[in-house]
Amino acid sequence: MVAPTSEERIKIIAKEAEGFIYVVSSMGVTGMRNNIGTDLQNLIEVIRENTNLPCFVGFGINTPEQAAELSKLCDGVIVGSAIVKIIEEHGRNAGKHIYDYVKKMKEYM
Repeated sequence: MVAPTSEERIKIIAKEAEGFIYVVSSMGVTGMRNNIGTDLQNLIEVIRENTNLPCFVGFGINTPEQAAELSKLCDGVIVGSAIVKIIEEHGRNAGKHIYDYVKKMKEYM
């Protein structure tokens, strides 16, 4: 996991990581955000200079537009809180709503 404040440790983290690099999109608590203000392009460039592992951006991603924009920089996005919110709203009937949400996110990427 690489956070925007990991600047000096990014090279070490990237070289030692296995599987994929989880790039935290912004500082603060997890949850849906309207804007991602972090300079992810430079952050991901440093990661890519130090590893061939895929980079996935998470933390606050919740709209298809955000997913589309971020997919230009990284290998994929991680969505958590938005799916939890769908489950909270629909309970046991959330399956179809989650499917529709994920399908829409993928269509934009």
